[in-house]
Amino acid sequence: MPSAVDLLVRDAGLLVVDGGQEIPGGWVAIAGGRVTAVGTAGSEPEARTVLSASGRLVTPGLVNTHHHIYQNLTRSYAPAVGGSLFDWLTTLYPLWAALDEEAAYVSAYVGMAELLMGGCTTSSDHLYVHPRPGLVDAEIRAARDIGFRFHATRGSMTRSVEDGGLPPRSVTQTTDEVLADSERLIRTHHDPAPGALIRVALAPCSPFSVTKEVMTATAELAERYDVRLHTHLAEDRDEDTYCLETYGCRPVEYFEDCGWMSDRTWVAHCIYPDDGELRRLAAAGVGVAHCPSSNMLIGGGTARVREMRDLGLPVGLGCDGSASTDHASLWMETRNALLLGRYRGGPAAMTARD
Repeated sequence: MPSAVDLLVRDAGLLVVDGGQEIPGGWVAIAGGRVTAVGTAGSEPEARTVLSASGRLVTPGLVNTHHHIYQNLTRSYAPAVGGSLFDWLTTLYPLWAALDEEAAYVSAYVGMAELLMGGCTTSSDHLYVHPRPGLVDAEIRAARDIGFRFHATRGSMTRSVEDGGLPPRSVTQTTDEVLADSERLIRTHHDPAPGALIRVALAPCSPFSVTKEVMTATAELAERYDVRLHTHLAEDRDEDTYCLETYGCRPVEYFEDCGWMSDRTWVAHCIYPDDGELRRLAAAGVGVAHCPSSNMLIGGGTARVREMRDLGLPVGLGCDGSASTDHASLWMETRNALLLGRYRGGPAAMTARD
């Protein structure tokens, strides 16, 4: 550790280093923009700037593992909030067809500022409607202007209503358009270095909005560029029905058949896998973004977080889109995850430290 660090945060009421280390009265030293050391009271290094955290809880920045930031533009849209997931989507798709670069930038700026106010310093975002080009680039500009750590995911939809899917043609693209822009975004913006502020992942929206060709080709592209994969999975009972009728199998089996069953992948919601599917996801190292508030607002059930964690599945918290919830606060998501865990499994099923 340098003899004089750039910043020292000291006298914390409680310093939470990670899930297994808590230091009452602890301190954090920062140099060159990185945490260099933590410790107990009385062992602090010299620092150019010192901040007192007396009486406060000091934690790592919170990480939002699933969001649709553009949905700030249709937050709490009344005609959509009283239906099922599929009703909700078909009501909002026509509005999202108006999305352009300015709207993507403004919604991202607002969304990131809101996340920061709740202690979130890193967020992914799943932008899957592309009625016009350059929308992910606009979000990345907003992140750079704010100085926010951002893991953009290039979402996609190619299966329109005319092709047996759910979205209208106005918000879908061709397979070639999706793959070409995915590769362009990786080459232009993705930074694989440790501590990078901007990264890019690839994220076809769902089994009912893209073709199997897109799912498979996207997995191959992610492997080639060593980037991560993201999608919605097992979010709704209607998804089970759709996959059985369209692909002749359940969503998790289809997901695996497309080459997505790996630790490169994290999925949103994952509410309806059966016990065997949950074990297969865990064995492959697939991560889950748990979005408790959104799931409750749409009435779509909730992930079996206790069982997932017991199986070794990596589970993170997500705000989900502002059209399916009415805030972007990871502290609220944390509380709702606690309450839902206890509601499902009793008071010992989820603790504050969990």
